[in-house]
Amino acid sequence: MNLKNQLSLKNSYQNLPPIFHSAQNPEPSDNPECVLYNTELAKHLWISETIPAENAHNLLSWNTLPEWTKPIAQAYAGHQFGHPTMLGDGRALLLWEWETSDKKLVDIVLKGAGRTPFSRGGDGRATLKSMLREYLISESIHALWIPSSRSLAVIKIWNPVLREDVEQWAILTRVMSSHIRIWTFEFAKNFGTRDDMQALIDYTIERHYPELMARQNPALWLLEKVIDVQLDLVTQWLRVWFIHGVMNTDNTSIAGETFDYGPCAFMNGFHEERVFSSIDTGGRYAFGNQSNIILWNLSVFASTLSDFIDEETRNKVLGTMWEHMHSKWLVMMCQKLGIHNPLSRDESLARELLSWMQGTQADYTNTFLSIGWYTNIPDTEIYNDERFQNWLSIWKQRVSSQSWGMLGAQESMKQYNPVYIPRNHLVEQALDSAVAWDLSLFHGFLKILKSPYIYIKNTKKYMGVPKDFDENYQTFCGT
Repeated sequence: MNLKNQLSLKNSYQNLPPIFHSAQNPEPSDNPECVLYNTELAKHLWISETIPAENAHNLLSWNTLPEWTKPIAQAYAGHQFGHPTMLGDGRALLLWEWETSDKKLVDIVLKGAGRTPFSRGGDGRATLKSMLREYLISESIHALWIPSSRSLAVIKIWNPVLREDVEQWAILTRVMSSHIRIWTFEFAKNFGTRDDMQALIDYTIERHYPELMARQNPALWLLEKVIDVQLDLVTQWLRVWFIHGVMNTDNTSIAGETFDYGPCAFMNGFHEERVFSSIDTGGRYAFGNQSNIILWNLSVFASTLSDFIDEETRNKVLGTMWEHMHSKWLVMMCQKLGIHNPLSRDESLARELLSWMQGTQADYTNTFLSIGWYTNIPDTEIYNDERFQNWLSIWKQRVSSQSWGMLGAQESMKQYNPVYIPRNHLVEQALDSAVAWDLSLFHGFLKILKSPYIYIKNTKKYMGVPKDFDENYQTFCGT
């Protein structure tokens, strides 16, 4: 069997100038074992028969990769917490690209497969808990209809990983439309030639936005396209109260996908300044600052294209970003509230609800469900508050005035307000149980998260939060 031909495997990224990548084999490992295999994703990619679950532990570690495989670590450099730095794939290797049935390429990447030329002082490995976390959250984000990387498999390796304690080593197989990011363009701008940047622009457009190839000044169109998909992405994060936690420019995908799920978390009670990431000590990537940060990141992206787009034109494009972000946010909030014809006055309606939430710490997800059709408004002190009751009366008048009425509004709200999100305490319970070799909680939770908009009876344990749990909760990057 010629696996390469059967899988329609490509290595197109290696056609870019050598400055963009470095050949690197994964680190040899002992006794790999497949802990999780995403059969649904494998079937979607049409590779389930060629890479069945029983063979994944060898093929998706370094033990039996075919000789023709030429893994690479990608080079990039850019801004971490606002400061320029030089990195690259310190623990990720691009094995190959798989051509899907609609002729699009997706990257097949091993995350945590050992040291690369960009690892600096790190070991290039990942812990089992952090890779299980990425699997769980990335699949949940996908099920919430938000563009995301996917997780194909988690392979447990019996070699240890040294962190604060000795932990289990694991390798995650990540599937993504590509790993081209703003950092890739920053790297080309600061360390490459104009020809290198031209090659990157051409490759990016051909791979992700081929409709732009025939346009005059395609770099300008690329800038506008990346702005649009990134503003859409962050707006969807805000819809479900997701905090990425590390919005450095290396985690800003040119294709507009969410990826790198280390210090991410979901917020329960609303607070603009909420931070869960242990490394975000200054609150740069707090929930309420994510809109500002994506605009900052996109301005950095625009600066990398200075040889191809003049300053006046760049500034003109950047000058419209905040207005576009605000418009997308207002439409999103109105969708959550069942308003299908947003008016300027609806902004005050949305902001009044958020202000009330911040003052009372009402649960964001459950409040929208209560307003919608799943449950009645709880008979509690918070919801009996005069301010909320006044807001509720105004909202009812607003949606009842629409042609589809209250029932139509509540029916529409089902599409935008999930019943289930990865509640932080449930995530930790599932992960702690899984690393102790019991995956029953993990699988049960994942099953719920894969259908987040469908209410299931007797699932209240997935909809509540222990009192004050989030106040001291922290997430970590996994390195």
